Amino acid sequence: MTSGIFILFILALVFLASSVKVLQEYERAIVFRLGRALGAPKGPGLIILIPVLDRMVRISTRTITTEIEPQDVISRDNVSLKVSAVLYFRVIDPYKAIINIENYMYATSQLAQTHLRSVLGQHTLDDLLTERDKINDQLQQILDQNTDSWGIKVASVEVKHIDLPQEMQRAMAREAESERERRAKIISAEGELQSAAKLREAADTLSQNAVSVQLRYLQTLSDISSEHNSTIVFPIPVELLKPFLEGKKS
Repeated sequence: MTSGIFILFILALVFLASSVKVLQEYERAIVFRLGRALGAPKGPGLIILIPVLDRMVRISTRTITTEIEPQDVISRDNVSLKVSAVLYFRVIDPYKAIINIENYMYATSQLAQTHLRSVLGQHTLDDLLTERDKINDQLQQILDQNTDSWGIKVASVEVKHIDLPQEMQRAMAREAESERERRAKIISAEGELQSAAKLREAADTLSQNAVSVQLRYLQTLSDISSEHNSTIVFPIPVELLKPFLEGKKS
């Protein structure tokens, strides 16, 4: 009698363990009874199942991060690249994610790889390097539309790395160096232009007053003498010699 009660107690524990399930706040479950889904997703909290008749499929509604393996891409200007990306998505309709697709994580990853190659192939190399945010938005919209029937919401797609061929890296380095040289020459030419304009303004100002010219010569002589030169060549304005030349002629 005692052994029979013990067996019944063990069976009750097994029955209770198989019939009572607890779902976390971020979890939902689809319950199948004899193969048929029982309406809306269950959870979170306590779920009561009928042993043998009911089967529960648990699913997480948290954001999932999936790394897209490097894909071989040929850009619109025929440059061969290897591009990797990161995909962020989550389940917003657990019923569709279980009923409409066999493995929603694998399917979403494969879909992202396919569209990554097709979308990036529509852009040139310069676009891929300079308009990455625009391309990310385009990928996100396309994937979100295609996964809507699976109950999946694609939050974002981020192009992670673009691997360029060695010859293309060298060509871009030469192009960048040429661009830096061009900018340096432009800046130098603009500086010369501004310097010439300032010198012209100074010359116009000094030409309006002969005394200013003489004071400038004296200042130049003072600057030269402070450098301890052994020989000083000091230009004398013709205006200073005019009185002597006129007296000699008379």
